[in-house]
Amino acid sequence: MYRQHFGITACPLDKGSKTLFQHEQLDKLAEKFQWLLDAPGIGVLTGDAGVGKTAALRQLTQDLNPHRYKVIYSPDTACSPRDFYRNLALSLGIEPAYRRTQLWRDIKDCIFDLVDNKSVLPVWIIDEAQNLPPGFFRDFPAFVNYAFDSRDMMTVWFVGMTALNALLGRAIYSALNSRIQVRVHLEAIQQAEAYKALVVSGFESVGCHQTLISDSGFELLHQASQGKPRHTGQLLKTALRLAADKGINHLPDELLYQAVEGQS
Repeated sequence: MYRQHFGITACPLDKGSKTLFQHEQLDKLAEKFQWLLDAPGIGVLTGDAGVGKTAALRQLTQDLNPHRYKVIYSPDTACSPRDFYRNLALSLGIEPAYRRTQLWRDIKDCIFDLVDNKSVLPVWIIDEAQNLPPGFFRDFPAFVNYAFDSRDMMTVWFVGMTALNALLGRAIYSALNSRIQVRVHLEAIQQAEAYKALVVSGFESVGCHQTLISDSGFELLHQASQGKPRHTGQLLKTALRLAADKGINHLPDELLYQAVEGQS
């Protein structure tokens, strides 16, 4: 109802947004992401909940040529290493073998076929990586060892909370830590002007090119959301619904206060 009322295609900064506001942090991520497409390897992307890690990678992968890249997204990490590799096999179109040695062999054969015969690079994005079992981190260097460790056959991104870096820094995971080629950390948007630009860009991306929020309203949203895009999107959705119910075509400060109170 609120979309029809405001003439927009979706809620600004919603999960389904196809475009993201560009700022310095995302530009850095895009650069490092391209590095690992040009020279396959392992990357780590960290940040607090709501800063837009998954959304950023979704945008970076959505336009990749499927004839050159096979994107595999794995968000279900709270499982055993064997189950995790079984899920990878299914994503590759392989019937998972019961024994781990055969399972790994089948997956590696498939990856060799993709890279050598089809010129397709697997891009594996492992979300919520801080929840992976310890055994997975210990075994992973062996899994990505191809041809006497002479070739990098896939790009892997470990995505998780800020604590993931400390976890991977433990001595027991030194073999994996030494293989990580790039690290990117996303933070909430602290600068007021950059935050305002984020919200304005979010509205423009869904078809709204007029200002619905006052300067004091932007400040209120910034403080309430702590500069996190996901929380901002949730507040905006609540505010837009309230405005539609009241039949008004903007988001006054009082209504934003109501949205904040409703989310607290």
